[in-house]
Amino acid sequence: MQDLIEENTFTPLGAVADGHDGPWALHLSIRDNCLSIGVRNAEGAEVGTIQLGLTRFRRTVREYFAICDSYYKAVRQMSAQEIETLDMARRATHDQATRMLVDALEDSVETDFATARRLFTLLCVLHIKG
Repeated sequence: MQDLIEENTFTPLGAVADGHDGPWALHLSIRDNCLSIGVRNAEGAEVGTIQLGLTRFRRTVREYFAICDSYYKAVRQMSAQEIETLDMARRATHDQATRMLVDALEDSVETDFATARRLFTLLCVLHIKG
């Protein structure tokens, strides 16, 4: 979270088009199989909500969780090479999902890969919690 707060690129295009300025405060939640991103401006006023359907991420999130589970089990039992292989697969799946997220947000948010990567991590946390 600290990395996301300190270093990010997130510009909600609709809010900017309506004349609002950042920095932005976000509230992420999952409702009706959608990621809901509530956006507030620097004064704390609500300036919009971005809705993103999650069906397209279902398989990738499931794969990511499975690889993470295998990775954590491997740390206790497998060789360093096997652990490294699983970690590479975990990162590749995370990166694939991040590219999907960037593409899905391109009409409503300007963001960079590092920020989108962290947002995907939060999306996964919301899946665990939900």
